[in-house]
Amino acid sequence: MSKRKTAYWMKRLECPVDENANYRNTYWCNRDLIPIPEDRRTWTWQGFAGYWVICGINTTAWTAGSSLLSLGLNAQQAIGCVVGVALISALIAVLAGWPGSHVYLGFTVLSRASWGMRGGFWPVLNRIVTACVWMGIQAYWGGQAVKIMLRAIIGPAFVNLRNTLPESSNTDTASLISFFVFIVIFLPLPMIPPEKLQLPFRITFVMITATMFGMLGWAVSVAGGPGVLMSTPATLSGSALSWNAVFGLQSIVGSQASGCLGQSDWTRYARSPNSALFGQFVTAPIFIVVTALCGILITSGAATIYGEYIWNPFELLLTIQDHSMTPAARAGTFFAGLGFLTDQLALCQMLNGVSTGMDMAALCPKWINIRRGCYILTVVAIAICPWNYVTNPGTFITVLSGWSVFLSPMTGIVVSDYFMVRRGEYHVGDLYLGDHRSAYWYTHGFNFRGFAAWILGMAPLLPGFARAVQGTSNNNGWDHLYQIAYFYGFITSFTTYYLLYLVFPQERQRGSSPFMLEMQPEFITGVDGLGDKRKDIVVTGEKGVDGVKPGV
Repeated sequence: MSKRKTAYWMKRLECPVDENANYRNTYWCNRDLIPIPEDRRTWTWQGFAGYWVICGINTTAWTAGSSLLSLGLNAQQAIGCVVGVALISALIAVLAGWPGSHVYLGFTVLSRASWGMRGGFWPVLNRIVTACVWMGIQAYWGGQAVKIMLRAIIGPAFVNLRNTLPESSNTDTASLISFFVFIVIFLPLPMIPPEKLQLPFRITFVMITATMFGMLGWAVSVAGGPGVLMSTPATLSGSALSWNAVFGLQSIVGSQASGCLGQSDWTRYARSPNSALFGQFVTAPIFIVVTALCGILITSGAATIYGEYIWNPFELLLTIQDHSMTPAARAGTFFAGLGFLTDQLALCQMLNGVSTGMDMAALCPKWINIRRGCYILTVVAIAICPWNYVTNPGTFITVLSGWSVFLSPMTGIVVSDYFMVRRGEYHVGDLYLGDHRSAYWYTHGFNFRGFAAWILGMAPLLPGFARAVQGTSNNNGWDHLYQIAYFYGFITSFTTYYLLYLVFPQERQRGSSPFMLEMQPEFITGVDGLGDKRKDIVVTGEKGVDGVKPGV
């Protein structure tokens, strides 16, 4: 009886299957992992342009000037460096997103070709761990946006709310309340399928763009000009300045590594193969540069007004409320907080929810899809208490910011696999076969070429990474190599992966076959990774005149 009940609930909890679907839930496949069918390819160039506006106007780009100025650059040099960041990020986004817009597969499934059917879980797990932390941090800043709005509405009663939490908690009562309010607001968002998110994202990019330029106008107007940062000279020169500029450039590129790595998760929803190019090639670099420039100007103007540099826009709005709670200040901070609230909601869903939901779906496709994976991610993001990493960062944020050491080689591998090794062709049905029949089974499900290329692209960077975390860098060879970590990891793994295929070619390395029921009998018979079988018709043989394969 117990086994019967367990089997009943296991069946009830399986992920939904589309009506007239050409797939079934197996241990390798569900609705969110298959090649996106034509009726779900809804994203146009406007949608991708909005996507990159939202990605461009975030705290990473906003505070890029802070990172670069702290490395000894002046404001003009920092902007020049950000232009390089924008162009490189756009190029990587195009390369990493190209497979999605042409074969309609996400990074999660593409990893099976380059790492092996079982080995593909390794890059997926790396992305899940990274996303859980970033989801928590983005949700925390979303909570700060809620806090700004509540302070503007309630006024002194919320400003002076008594803190009942101990100092060791690294947060306060108002921030904790605001954080959970943000989570409640976010919870309905995963219910919207990714193919229907274009309209909410368009609304978001209008609101956040208006917010940024509104804050810029306020800062320049009240300060009477651009402030002192634009005329502050560089504090370094010569080779020290050059190395720091390179390090700053690759660090900011690396901070976007996870988003660039998972571009195919979104481009697979493109209506046409070139729908994403405008957003990636034009919108992305423009708004990354504009956001960094606005961040410098707003911070510079605010320093003239308040006598201190406040780089984080959330903290700046809270500072404005600390100094003034006039009706004008309350209205201005409320609408600015509303703009940032919508942006944080979109960022949580775009950069973390959909991609990580699909990664989690790959771990257990029968019972986890993007929606359920996103909710699991949200629970984990709350459980890690992200305010500890934001308000008392210490070593952990240094480790997280340097995580591109591990992700940049993965980006190089997936790009090399598509363009150099496969030449854009995949045996798509084999990406859902978990045994030796698959072209991507390799050795017991692992592709040694992917792991070897990743290790060669990552291992030499570890000494410099460890020294940066420990604060013992002294500009030796290991430190300089770490300063170009993203570029070294990407190029080395890209090249090594391709060379290994030249030396050790694989059977069925190239060529293509579609994702079709008749190509994979176990999708009909119910043969899955556990050997569960049902007595149904198995279709074999060649296609008949009506397009259906005859045979039993």
